[in-house]
Amino acid sequence: MQIATTRDVLRNAVDALRLQGAGRIALVPTMGALHEGHLTLVRRAQELADHVVASIFVNPKQFGANEDLSAYPRQLAADAAMLEAEGCALLWAPTVEEMYPQGFVTNISVSGVSEGLCGAARPGHFDGVATVVCKLFNQVQPDIALFGEKDFQQLAVIRAMARDLDLIRPHVDAIIGVPTVREADGLAMSSRNRYLLPEQRTQVAALPRAMRAAVVDLESGAPVADRLATLEADLVAAGFASVDYAVLADAVSLTPLSALVAGPARLLVAARIGGTRLIDNMAVYPERE
Repeated sequence: MQIATTRDVLRNAVDALRLQGAGRIALVPTMGALHEGHLTLVRRAQELADHVVASIFVNPKQFGANEDLSAYPRQLAADAAMLEAEGCALLWAPTVEEMYPQGFVTNISVSGVSEGLCGAARPGHFDGVATVVCKLFNQVQPDIALFGEKDFQQLAVIRAMARDLDLIRPHVDAIIGVPTVREADGLAMSSRNRYLLPEQRTQVAALPRAMRAAVVDLESGAPVADRLATLEADLVAAGFASVDYAVLADAVSLTPLSALVAGPARLLVAARIGGTRLIDNMAVYPERE
C-alpha cells in the first residue's frame, strides 16, 4: 500500500491506479482510530471498485471551541497496517498544512440537513465536514465514496452537498451508506467507545436495546411524541446522564416527524454518559413486510 502525504504524490498515485484494470476507484474517508466499522467500509468498497483509497485526516474545522482536538486518538502507523492488511491500495494522510494551506478562506455550509440534531449541539461542525469532504472528493476524484450510516446526519449533509454542487466524481448517487456495524450487545462501533469505563460500557447497551423497542412500537402505530418521551426516560433510567435528542425524522431531509407517514424515516438519538456522547440511528418503516 502506498502512503501519500502531499497532493502531488496523491495525484500521481491516483493516476497510476486508473491505468490498472478498469481503474474504478472507491474512497473511504476517515479520521483514523480505525475499528471494524471502518474496515467493513473498506471491504464493501473492494466489492464495488477495482482500487480502494482511504484517507486519514483529523479535521480541525469540524471541532468546536469546547471540543478537545488534541485529545482525538491518533494512531497512523497502526491504522495504516490495518488498511494494508485489508488490501487498500492507497492511503491519503495529509497534514493540516497540506489540507488547508496558508491563505485558505473557503467554507461550505449546507443548510437544512445540517441544522438540528448534532448540528444544534455542535455549531459549525457540519460546515467543517462538508468543506473537508468536498476537498477530499476533488483531490481523489473517486468513482464512489463510502460512509457509515452510524453518522446518518453527516451522510445526509454530504449527499446534499454533492447534489447541490453538481459533483461528478463522485455523483450523489455514488455516495454509498453502509449499515452500522455493531458490537455483540448491539452498541454501534465508534472510536468514542474506548472512553467508556467498564461500568458505563455495560450500561450503554441500553441505547440500542431501547431504540429497537421504540422502533417496534412506532411501526405498530404508537404516538410519536409519547414514545420518544418514553425512550428518553428509559435511557436516563439505564444510567445515561442526559439525552441531547431523540427524534423521528424523514430519512432524506431529516425533517422531524410528528407521525409516521409513507416513505423512509429514521429514529436518531444522542445521549451522554460520563464525559462521552454517543449517537445512534435506526430505520423506521410504516409497515413491516
